[in-house]
Amino acid sequence: MFAKKLSTMAKNNIIETKPNNIVAGTMIKGDITADGDFRIDGTLIGSLNCKGKIVIGQTGSIDGEIVCQNADISGKIKAQIKVEQLLTLKSTAELTGDVVTGKISIEPGARFSGTCDMDSGIVKKPMVAVAKENEQPKEKLFK
Repeated sequence: MFAKKLSTMAKNNIIETKPNNIVAGTMIKGDITADGDFRIDGTLIGSLNCKGKIVIGQTGSIDGEIVCQNADISGKIKAQIKVEQLLTLKSTAELTGDVVTGKISIEPGARFSGTCDMDSGIVKKPMVAVAKENEQPKEKLFK
């Protein structure tokens, strides 16, 4: 009896999202927004904004813009890509475009043409030494 109540409560508190899929042979023109994971084996001409992971299969292709948490690419991409965590280019991947990501993994055989920015918008502090107000300049030991 107690276990039954727990399972009912757990289902109500968890938002379940099933992965979305564009199968081979399907072409979509337009913009897609998704909360869950997304797999593309077909063609997308437009933008894909996904809060989860994007997987582009070997037959998949995108021409547009991609924004996601993580991405595994095996197909052909001609897009501007923003990946918050990890972008993985498999050996069959062909990527043309600019990339902003936290981490990138490129397998041998993958093709990548474009720029890659791994700062992900993090502002780095300058490496310039700041002199302390009370510190006197040191005298030269050798004159």
